Amino acid sequence: MSTLAERIKSARTHAKLTQKALALKAGVEQPVISQLETGKNLQSAHLPKIAHACGVSAIWLSENMGPMTGAANSDSNIAEARQPVESYPVISWVAAGAGAVEPYPAGFSDRYEFSEYDSKGSAFWLEVKGDSMTSPAGQSVAEGILILVDTEAEAAPDKLVIAKLPDSNEATFKKLVKDGGRLFLKPLNPGYPIEPFDEHCRIVGVVVRALQKF
Repeated sequence: MSTLAERIKSARTHAKLTQKALALKAGVEQPVISQLETGKNLQSAHLPKIAHACGVSAIWLSENMGPMTGAANSDSNIAEARQPVESYPVISWVAAGAGAVEPYPAGFSDRYEFSEYDSKGSAFWLEVKGDSMTSPAGQSVAEGILILVDTEAEAAPDKLVIAKLPDSNEATFKKLVKDGGRLFLKPLNPGYPIEPFDEHCRIVGVVVRALQKF
C-alpha cells in the first residue's frame, strides 16, 4: 500500500508538474509540497487543493481508495459510473452559529472530510457534542458522530437541522417539528426540553449525512 507522500508525488508526476508549479497551481507554499512528499507534513487541509490541481481523485489521494483518476478501465469500452466525491470542512459549533465564512474557501479549516453528497449551498461538517440527540429507540445520533450540514437544503418539518438560538453563541442540533401550526426544535433524547422556534431563531442548515469513524 502506498504512503500519502508517495501518492502526492505520483499525482504531481501524473500532472507533469514541478513542485514549484504544483505549489502555484494549488495555492500553497512550495516547502509544503516538499514536506508532504517526504512525509514531514501530514496536513490534510491541503489535499483537496492538490488533488484538484493534479487532476486526480481526492479520496484516492487522501485515503488510498479507488483509482487515481476517474478514467475508464482499459479492458472495457464502458466508463464506470462513479459518484463525485466532495471535500467539506469540519468547523466548530461557534463558527456554525456565527454563520462563519460562506462559501468556505480552501484552507478555511485544518480538517476536511469527504462525502459523495453534492451540496446545494455551502456545506460543512460538525462533530456532535453531548447526548441531546441520542434516543433510546428509533432515530438517534450519538456524540462524536460527524454530521454534514447543507446551508441551502430545505428546512422542512421532521428534518434534522442546525439552528441558532438568540441566547447562545453556538449552534444547536435538533429536529424541526410542527405542532398546532407552530414550529419547535425537538431533541431526540426525551430527557431534554423542546424549544419553541420563533422569529428570533435562525436555521443555519439541514443535516444531510452522518459519518462515524472507528
